[in-house]
Amino acid sequence: MTENGLDVAFRPVRSGNAFEETVERLLQAIKLGVVGHGEKLPPERDLATRLGISRVTLREAIRALQDAGYLDVRRGRYGGAFVTYRPPPPTMGDLRRLVSHMAPGELADALVYRMAIEVGSAQALACAELRPEQSATLRRRLRAVNTANPADYRRMDTAFHLAIAELTGSPLLVAASADARMRVTDLLNAIPVLDVNIAHAAVQHDAIVAAILAGDAEAARRAVAEHLEGTAALLRGFLA
Repeated sequence: MTENGLDVAFRPVRSGNAFEETVERLLQAIKLGVVGHGEKLPPERDLATRLGISRVTLREAIRALQDAGYLDVRRGRYGGAFVTYRPPPPTMGDLRRLVSHMAPGELADALVYRMAIEVGSAQALACAELRPEQSATLRRRLRAVNTANPADYRRMDTAFHLAIAELTGSPLLVAASADARMRVTDLLNAIPVLDVNIAHAAVQHDAIVAAILAGDAEAARRAVAEHLEGTAALLRGFLA
């Protein structure tokens, strides 16, 4: 597992739609915060290998995202493709606009999908025998999200939740977890990060990790379900 979660976003793409899927993978990494504002994408050769594509296809995708304002490509010894995207400041108007563009029932479906994937990931991880380095990674991700400042909280929260799927070792579960998070990430970014919610979520994060490390799958299920139900209630509250 990669400590910064690169394997979550930079999974091999299918050759039939290589350009489109490469753009999708890069956007996913940027919007989920796997590569944050001001940070550089992995070296071209490494990234092309991870994605299973040619460097020509990768360059075309990077150029498209540069034209769209997500990346800044710099040349020279210290060059590379740097992320310029920042999530917009949260506003209620943006949240309602995003929901208004969804099909009827799409938000509810996305929340059910996320619940199924993340509960299943936590249960699977609780049933696994974690190596010491895996337990240490989970604790580091927990500490990072629970001590994050409001400006960086969403990114650290995403990294924490994706780590649970990634630590199971299942590429399919990792892909589903990233997809489930992407379906709600713009909505979550559109609501304010409140100190009281961070404090409440930290208690729930602690419970999730404690259950996983104790090997208690049922407790892990309950802890994740409670946490995600709280997030869903928060979204519904701001939309009311």
